[in-house]
Amino acid sequence: MQRLWDRMRRNRFAVLGRVGMDLYADPPGTRIEDARGFTPAIGGSAGNIAVALARQGAQAMLMTRVSDDAVGHYCLAELSRYGVVTAHTGTSSDGTRTSLAVAETRADDCQVVIYRNGAADFALTEADVADVDYASLSALVVTGTALAAGPSRTAALSAMTLARAAGALTVLDIDYRAYTWSDAGEAARICLDAARAADIIIGNDDEFGLLAGGHDQGPALARDLAQGALFSILKLGAAGSRTFTPDYSFVTPIFPVTALKPMGAGDGFMGGLLAGLAQGHTLQTSVRRGAATAALLVAGVGCAPASPDTPTLDAFLARH
Repeated sequence: MQRLWDRMRRNRFAVLGRVGMDLYADPPGTRIEDARGFTPAIGGSAGNIAVALARQGAQAMLMTRVSDDAVGHYCLAELSRYGVVTAHTGTSSDGTRTSLAVAETRADDCQVVIYRNGAADFALTEADVADVDYASLSALVVTGTALAAGPSRTAALSAMTLARAAGALTVLDIDYRAYTWSDAGEAARICLDAARAADIIIGNDDEFGLLAGGHDQGPALARDLAQGALFSILKLGAAGSRTFTPDYSFVTPIFPVTALKPMGAGDGFMGGLLAGLAQGHTLQTSVRRGAATAALLVAGVGCAPASPDTPTLDAFLARH
């Protein structure tokens, strides 16, 4: 594990994957069809992870593409406002579009409508990821949705190879979204290959089950993958999470909160975990900080706007 601490102290991360614009029906609790107003925020798993890292004191860079239009420009402006580095967030004028999600702030029966036809983030190329200073990074975080289509798939795998060669850690958030893949079998094969090449693998029970070929086989796969990595984390919803290392495992419970929405927990978990490790916390404490970040995200409106800074997170943990 010494390699983990040696790299994490650099406190510099690159996150590869999508960012988009979210429109939340206003006020909270309103159904989309009844809304008379919407509150905007950036979203997308990679964008949310990068914001969570930046909010907790890490240098976070987003590697993706957005459309060269008002929606793409909004995402760039919001990323910069949160302190996320956008030097490797390219713009495309080829007709691809930044993803758009129309969502509700409702804990139960929450509707989310996502528009990803011709998604700009899938246009990320190997050339886009070739000139990143991977040697300076703590880790490269790849979200699995980036593997769902080309040329983004090739770019993401190339970035992982370049990061490993430069000594940076590689982190895979399995992030399986069925609607982005043409075939579940292809998703399982490609994501499993990426997981075997990663130093840290994180996914929920459904995602590990997909990669293992059966839901009941997911925990065993998470444990087995940890043997060739630094650690893996199996997220279990209300049951918390189980972390596997080559030598031991432990369970971390969730923090009970009044949830306003079901989205964003996994992104907050990843950001809080990695930020905790970069701050020198133990693995157990860092996982707990990830769980607390997840709780705060689901208890707030939006994902990026609800992402806590370090003092807010510390105050929450002190109360629990």
